[in-house]
Amino acid sequence: MVKFRLAEFFCGPGGMGYGAGLSRVKKNNKIFSIEHAWASDYDLDTCNTYKKNIKTKKVFCEDVKNFFKKVDNKQIILPKFDSFAYGFPCNDFSNVGEHLGFKGKFGPLYTYGVELINRYQPKWFVAENVGGISSSNEGQAFKKILDDLKNAGDGYNLTTHKYKFEEYGIPQSRHRIIIVGIKKQLNLFFKVPKPNYKIISAKEALSNIPLNAKNNELTKNSKQVIERLKYIKPGKSAFNSDIPKNLQLNVKGAKISQIYRRLDPNKPSYTITGSGGGGTHVYHWKENRALTNRERARLQTFPDDFVFEGSKESVRKQIGMAVPVKGAKIIFDSILKTFAGIVYPAIDEKF
Repeated sequence: MVKFRLAEFFCGPGGMGYGAGLSRVKKNNKIFSIEHAWASDYDLDTCNTYKKNIKTKKVFCEDVKNFFKKVDNKQIILPKFDSFAYGFPCNDFSNVGEHLGFKGKFGPLYTYGVELINRYQPKWFVAENVGGISSSNEGQAFKKILDDLKNAGDGYNLTTHKYKFEEYGIPQSRHRIIIVGIKKQLNLFFKVPKPNYKIISAKEALSNIPLNAKNNELTKNSKQVIERLKYIKPGKSAFNSDIPKNLQLNVKGAKISQIYRRLDPNKPSYTITGSGGGGTHVYHWKENRALTNRERARLQTFPDDFVFEGSKESVRKQIGMAVPVKGAKIIFDSILKTFAGIVYPAIDEKF
């Protein structure tokens, strides 16, 4: 048996971690799998969600800026690990916002992952971020990130690709850049798995949710919101619908197409997000209401027995910031197959 011990920074509620735990491949009676060594995040509710759902030796609820200082002072003792994953915060690289890149609060946080790779030189790593990272600072930020990851430790073979998760059987149009690095010394090269999966619609994904499912509380929508939704057809938003003047949004500047946007029942959902106020909660195609957190979790492919800790708003944020579980599993499966020497359907295209 070959078992990789996985460490995580910015672990979130566990989309990446849960997907890793499900990953398992077999070749010639030898099983390749992943176990969780430790994880870290700064948000208490997020850490509690991870602990509740994922078997791991330790979850460090720490601001990453203090992490290595505490490691050096022996205040944090890291369990052994040989693989690493991190979805470094994407706020400053997102298409929604000011595109601050490295100048923002969150942009430089990727360097803590580079520092960890430099120190511990895992056999492989996975880094995830929004598609907008590639154009931040006219592409210079992304080039810097790739160079730093490539040259970390004794060097890594990188495979970078912009995944359209709806093409991988995820019921959501979610486009993310995934970087897989494998130690150069191992002379292995990750290939992007071919997206030959069935397209799953929002209606399919949200069917048959158990009545007693956790995190399934309805949001109390105001009368005005309910009235506004009556004029919005499936797949449409408040900005491309014929709405009476008294119900129209008084918004100056950019009109965000996701505001009060209903799902199209016959297509994957649009991107589930963790930030934003009223109008960004994702809305049912037929019923005049926002989705529940359990419905959002379904669109992120979390199983129904995965329980999120914290307030309803905290849970909404956790779900929106996560990596889709099934998408993560597909990538981890492909990493294990790479180490097992198993050929799988792949594409040569890189981002």
